[in-house]
Amino acid sequence: MVRVFSARRDINMLRTIVWFAYFWLKLVIYLPFYYKAKRMTDIEARSIYADKMARAWMGDLLKIAGCRVTVEGASNVPTDRAVLFVCNHQSNFDIPLMITSLPSKKGFMAKKETLKLPFVRDWMKFMHCVFMDRSDIRQQVKSITEGVSILKSGHSMVLFPEGTRSPNGELLEFKAGGMKLATKSGAPIVPVTINHSMDLMKKGTLKITPANVKIIIGKPIEITEDMNRETVKLSEDIKAIIEKSLEINSLNRGKV
Repeated sequence: MVRVFSARRDINMLRTIVWFAYFWLKLVIYLPFYYKAKRMTDIEARSIYADKMARAWMGDLLKIAGCRVTVEGASNVPTDRAVLFVCNHQSNFDIPLMITSLPSKKGFMAKKETLKLPFVRDWMKFMHCVFMDRSDIRQQVKSITEGVSILKSGHSMVLFPEGTRSPNGELLEFKAGGMKLATKSGAPIVPVTINHSMDLMKKGTLKITPANVKIIIGKPIEITEDMNRETVKLSEDIKAIIEKSLEINSLNRGKV
């Protein structure tokens, strides 16, 4: 039994090394495609191209990680307009999962720390991502305004209202300010529940382990005038919908 555990640990360590090596190697291999995207003058075509390249790259990374993904409710996503996807946040893998599991033409509300990653930040900008400084209220307002503009232009946005990864899978407090992306743009909200992504890479570690991830896409919620006045209640309602579809392994409950 000890030998089996040790072998698995060694395999997962090797998997982790291969994953990070592939991540940076692929970034170098993508340089010609990066410069091609950078030269594009058609912003719409560039965002579609960036999404295509990101899907291929992130799809490979999920395979190397041993991630098996099941998506339920994909037909709930409107195809005729932009939406705000509101998701829970369990792992660093959540963005790759959303890139590969949700329709194209979407950007992310991302933390400003992502800007430190060379070339990655540029690919994200091509996809209409917005970088938010959570410590600066004025900057947050500016980021929300930028996100609203992107939604109005016909590009969906992905929001993680917890603002950080949950250490044990249970939902953290939802920050209501992000709901203004929907209330000010009129874009419907599509709740997305991510289950078991934290098993791929737990918070506080870089070790990667295989996992079965289930993504549940809820039905769109149309924005009303009352929601515009009561973003806190709207945030709580969305949290309740996501929580209802959340599967928490009892072995992980309470662990940090």
